[in-house]
Amino acid sequence: MTVAERHPPLETLSLPMSPELFEAIAHLAGREENVKLEYINGKVWVESVTDSDHAAILSWMFRQFIAHRPDLDMPIGQGLKIGAYRNGRALPDGVLVPVDHFTGQGDYPDPDGVLAVVEVTSWDADTHARDRVEKPAAYAETDIGVYLMVDRDANTVVVHSRPVNGRYMDRSEHPYGETVQLPGLGITLDTDALKRFAR
Repeated sequence: MTVAERHPPLETLSLPMSPELFEAIAHLAGREENVKLEYINGKVWVESVTDSDHAAILSWMFRQFIAHRPDLDMPIGQGLKIGAYRNGRALPDGVLVPVDHFTGQGDYPDPDGVLAVVEVTSWDADTHARDRVEKPAAYAETDIGVYLMVDRDANTVVVHSRPVNGRYMDRSEHPYGETVQLPGLGITLDTDALKRFAR
């Protein structure tokens, strides 16, 4: 049984550790093709490999972003230092940045210059706590302007924006098919194509 198949309760994953120790563990776990680890708010999150729809949604989103803003890039699975004191380590599904922004910055660069982070929910037991609770708080504390989440449980696109004092002050939820404005980015997403992923 792999770590990703086990899904222990969250409290067994709350381990005191330094960011450096987490990075070493994540590096070793990265050799397993079916494991993704993150360290958010003092908790180690274990996520299994994503499914083909997850990958297709990210590809669709990348094409949408680049069509509006060819000066931007969206690295998939780029690690980031997160949290007010940068003690966390996240692996967002996508990070919207200027082209070549992360060149030469290693596995977990500082988030300065990150315009938005993108997450597509998974089907594992920890998705609610991780993607809907912990990550919005950590990304807001990091002062990332936009957190965009495709919530496959609700068939919606959720936009968190305007981080102030560690909280996103604005949150909007859009059913698949609606047009979604990303504040401050000059990007409008036509989400009609997401209807094919509805469950």
